[in-house]
Amino acid sequence: MDKFLVRGGRPLHGKIEISGAKNSALPCLAATLLSEETVTLHNVPYVKDLITQRRLLEDLGATVLTPELRTHKVNARGVQVFEAPYELVKTMRASVLALGPLLARFGQAKVSLPGGCAIGTRPIDLHLRAFEQLGAVVSLESGDVVARAPKGRLTGAEVEFEKVTVTGTENVMMAASLADGRTTIRNAACEPEIDDLAELLNKMGARIRGAGTTEITIDGVETLGGAEHTIIPDRIETGTFLVAAAITGGEIEVKGCGPEHLGAVIAKLREAGVEIDELNQSTLLVRRSSAGLKACDVVTEPHPLFPTDMQAQYMALMTQAEGTSTIVETIFENRFMHASELVRLGADIQIHGNTAVVTGPSRLMGAKIQASDLRASASLVLAALCAEGETLIDRVYHIDRGYETIVRKLRSLGADIERITESPA
Repeated sequence: MDKFLVRGGRPLHGKIEISGAKNSALPCLAATLLSEETVTLHNVPYVKDLITQRRLLEDLGATVLTPELRTHKVNARGVQVFEAPYELVKTMRASVLALGPLLARFGQAKVSLPGGCAIGTRPIDLHLRAFEQLGAVVSLESGDVVARAPKGRLTGAEVEFEKVTVTGTENVMMAASLADGRTTIRNAACEPEIDDLAELLNKMGARIRGAGTTEITIDGVETLGGAEHTIIPDRIETGTFLVAAAITGGEIEVKGCGPEHLGAVIAKLREAGVEIDELNQSTLLVRRSSAGLKACDVVTEPHPLFPTDMQAQYMALMTQAEGTSTIVETIFENRFMHASELVRLGADIQIHGNTAVVTGPSRLMGAKIQASDLRASASLVLAALCAEGETLIDRVYHIDRGYETIVRKLRSLGADIERITESPA
C-alpha cells in the first residue's frame, strides 16, 4: 500500500495548472451511454475514479478511445449489458450515475448498492424515488437496485427532492432527457458540475433549461446524438492549492482554474487573511497576508455557499490561524475523521457532533498518520507541508481517486514529498 513521506517547513512557490473536474467528468462520461453516436470529452483528469468509470463503460459494451492525453472518445452503440457490478461500484459511489442513462435508453438497469449501503438513510433513495415518479418500477434484489420502465420509456414528471443531491440531480436530468414529455426538477443542486453536464447534454440534442438553479426543466427527446465537450476546471483542486500557498507561507500562481466557481471559498480565505489576486479570468495569484492568518468560522452548505469538499482543507488551514474558529458540517455525517489525525500532528481541535472547534496557531510536528477519505487525504498533506520534521501518510489511495499527479505538482512548487510503494510481504 502506497504512502506519502512529507518533510515539511518549505513555503511553496511557482505556477500550477489545474486539472479537469473529477466531479464533472464522471457524470459526463455516464451521459455518453445515452447515445449511439460518439461523444468526445476533453480535459478529463487522469485519476483513479475516472479509470474506474472508463472500465465500467467498457464492461457495459462501450468503446472508449484516448487519442490523446485527457481526451476520451466514447461510443456506446455496442452496449448490451445493463448492469454496474459491485466490484466497481464498491470503489466509487459515482457508478450509480449509470442508472439513469441505462434506464432511459434501454428501459432497464441494475446497479449494486454503493458500498453495500442500505436504502433509506443514504442519498441513493432520493434517486430511486425520482425514477419511480418517472414511471420506473424499482426493486432491491440481492444487494442490487433493479429498475425497469414498463413501457420501455420513462415519462416526464414533477420531481422535487426533499434534500439537495448532486448525483441525484444529475441522474434524473440524464434520465429525463430521453423521457416522454416534460420533467421539472425542483430543489435541484446548483453546483457548476450540474451546469457542465447540462451543457454536454444540450450539445447532444437534449432540451434542458435552468441548470445551475434550483429548478431545472427538461423536455424529453426521442434520441440523443454525438457531441464534443471540454470539462470545466476542478474547483476543489483549485481551492486545495489556494490553501497550500497560505498554509506554507508561499506564493502560487494557480492557472487554468475557474474563479467564478469558487466565490464562497475565495471570500472566506480572504476573510481569514489570504491574499488572492485575479490576474485574469482563469488565473489566481495567492499568498498569505503579511498580517498572518486569523480564525474565521465556516458552515458547509450546498453551492453557491461553502462546499463540504473544502471543509477538511480549511480545517488544516485554521490550525495555523490566530484565535478560535468553529467549523460546522451540515452536508455529510462522519466527515471529521481527519480531525483526530490532525491532532496527532499537534493541532488543537475539539469535536462536538457536527461542529469542530479549532484553536490556533498550533506548532505541528511530523508523525505517522492515515487518510480516511479523499478530502481528508488532502487536508493531511496540507498539514504535513507546514509541519516540522517528517510525516508519513498511509492509505493515500484515497487521494489518487481525485487529485491528478499531486506529488508531481507539489514537487514542482518546491515541496519535499515522495510516494513510497511498499511491496507485499
